[in-house]
Amino acid sequence: MFKTSKFAPSKTLKKYSVLASLIAAAVTAIPAQATTLKISHVRPQGTVVDNDIKQLSEALKTSTDGDLKLRVYAANALGDYTLVQERISVGAIDMALQPASTSTDRRMQIGLLPFLANDWEEAQNVYGSGAPVREAMEELFEKQDITLLAAYPVYFGGISLNREAVDAGNPDSAKGIKLRVPPIKSFQLLADNVGYIGSPLPFSEAFTAVQTGVVDGVIGSGAEGYYASFRDVTKTYIPLNTHFEIWYLMINSERLDDLDENEQQALKAAAQQFESRRWQAAQVDQKENEQRLVEAGATIVEMTPAQLRKTADKVRATVWPQIIEDIGSDWSQPIIDKALN
Repeated sequence: MFKTSKFAPSKTLKKYSVLASLIAAAVTAIPAQATTLKISHVRPQGTVVDNDIKQLSEALKTSTDGDLKLRVYAANALGDYTLVQERISVGAIDMALQPASTSTDRRMQIGLLPFLANDWEEAQNVYGSGAPVREAMEELFEKQDITLLAAYPVYFGGISLNREAVDAGNPDSAKGIKLRVPPIKSFQLLADNVGYIGSPLPFSEAFTAVQTGVVDGVIGSGAEGYYASFRDVTKTYIPLNTHFEIWYLMINSERLDDLDENEQQALKAAAQQFESRRWQAAQVDQKENEQRLVEAGATIVEMTPAQLRKTADKVRATVWPQIIEDIGSDWSQPIIDKALN
């Protein structure tokens, strides 16, 4: 019987070798599929937030040669921010830019503590990169398997009314005005302690409640939010600096880990630039949105520094102790003390 030399491959071995080479070449020729991350946000298409996210997406595509992209879902298309945060936590949604949901962890109320910051410089020292409240929020998100990539300052909050204001700068005045408040304890206490009657309602019911007179106005947002969602029922806007609205660019931690090293670095670098640009633009945007409310027919009730200080002092004395107790004083007080120093 003919035996194949041990030094020469058989025809069968040659055949498999050629086939393996062809397969390897074919696999090499197939272009790698781009990674696409689904990102949710709360505002309609074409708003500043929507455009900023699209700019972030373009920056990622440029820095990764198209290997990393964002698919943007505007206007709560994937659910309201509370649901979206829960779905990011379990990996059902990749990313979001939105407020933090206090329903997942009531300690996240520390980011909504009213009058924690009184101007933009203080706000950046409290909520900016490396700041006390920012670090606390990063840790709380981490416990939900969420990585906080960037903060997005939006505005100082105020009050929208479908009527004339009553003694707006005096927190001790009982105004007889009923306000829709978000179903968050800090906002309920805030409204009640500056002379209003707080009525917790879901956001989805707020516009109709104002329109039909169930409530006289809204607290919990600012000029940008009121212009986007309530301009048709806003006759008066009070820029009371009630709270500092800050949103977070977040991603499921496992999804982040699944990205290759270059993609992770590109995403983190783009997020830092995204935040830096926003701190520069936010203050200007707030003034522009107040002007848009005026153009839509609203009257702005200007607050004096003395009125703002009086309101802040009362809220810190009456509201803060209750919130601090609710979220745990041993945990929250050192963070607040550090933020105020």
